[in-house]
Amino acid sequence: MLVTSRSYAEYEAMFDLKELPDSVLDCCAGGAGFTAEAAARGVDAIAADPAYELDHPELVDSVRRSLPATSGIVGEHEGSFVWHWYGSPERKDQLRIEAADRFLQDVAAAPERYVAAGLPDLPFGDRRFELVLCSHLLFTWADKYDRDWHAAALRELIRVSNAEVRIFPLVLQGAGEPIPWLPDLLDSLEGVTYEIRKVPYEFQVGADQMLVITRT
Repeated sequence: MLVTSRSYAEYEAMFDLKELPDSVLDCCAGGAGFTAEAAARGVDAIAADPAYELDHPELVDSVRRSLPATSGIVGEHEGSFVWHWYGSPERKDQLRIEAADRFLQDVAAAPERYVAAGLPDLPFGDRRFELVLCSHLLFTWADKYDRDWHAAALRELIRVSNAEVRIFPLVLQGAGEPIPWLPDLLDSLEGVTYEIRKVPYEFQVGADQMLVITRT
């Protein structure tokens, strides 16, 4: 199981976050340090991920083993990545290690913030969160999860949001191919408006846009 650790700084850039609302869901969060940092800033922050079903030693092991595994994906598609945001591979690795440490400390200290759940079925009430974030799951793995799964996942993220859903990136992992059925899928959504917005982050070549869905 790959349990990726991304930092608060990466989230700020990926999702173009200026200020956080009162409540935020990160789904599926993996070993990200975002929830710990957001909670420290006074936000009602919750992370959801199937990996949280693991007991603590197994979770620690999965997070630690996933740190070098993500670098392997980059190595396989070296020409599809750029380094202007991170500055260097060493800086990326340092951010991820710090994020993993922050996550593991917080999940031990405040396990109630970390809910074992995954898309497309979340154990939260309708309109529970002002902002819902989804990083590197939808569209990233469109070669493994089909259009119907994505439609159900999007509906679920919208259901638990009271205002806005943000999803990044909008291309496949690895070489970064576009998702051919994305426009039709977005047009099929009801009760929302959507926008594809450029963000101040790029790692995969061309993966510099997020999807913003707003409830109407």
